[in-house]
Amino acid sequence: MHRREMLGSVGALAMAALAVDAVAANHDHDHHHGAKYQGLIGTSGDCVRTGEACLNHCFELLGNGDKEMAACAKSVNELLAVCAALQRLATSESKFLARYAKVAGEICEDCEKECRKHEKKHSQCKDCAEACAACLKECKKLAA
Repeated sequence: MHRREMLGSVGALAMAALAVDAVAANHDHDHHHGAKYQGLIGTSGDCVRTGEACLNHCFELLGNGDKEMAACAKSVNELLAVCAALQRLATSESKFLARYAKVAGEICEDCEKECRKHEKKHSQCKDCAEACAACLKECKKLAA
């Protein structure tokens, strides 16, 4: 390929990319999935984020022989499973969300209670407990 042909090809690709960007920028997205449940999406995501840190910390302590953290690790493990699904159901505005939020709220409440036992000693537990409390509040709004 000659240099002139290559420059022409590169120019055509650049123009095509600009056209795609222009179309995307002008696309009016009038339906935002999950917008109705932003509070629940945010708090369940916070539970997953803080829960991952808490569970990792529990594993570290358990590995060092601190068996006191076993119940916390178990409750956080359950929390991670339910909140990841809760976030996905809220984002997709699932017809099952209200019913699922009731169970998720119970698991958040259980995890919060367990993490509160350790919050003065472990910041990861405190952060997780606070995220659980916020998510429980959002779940109760929906499940009511």
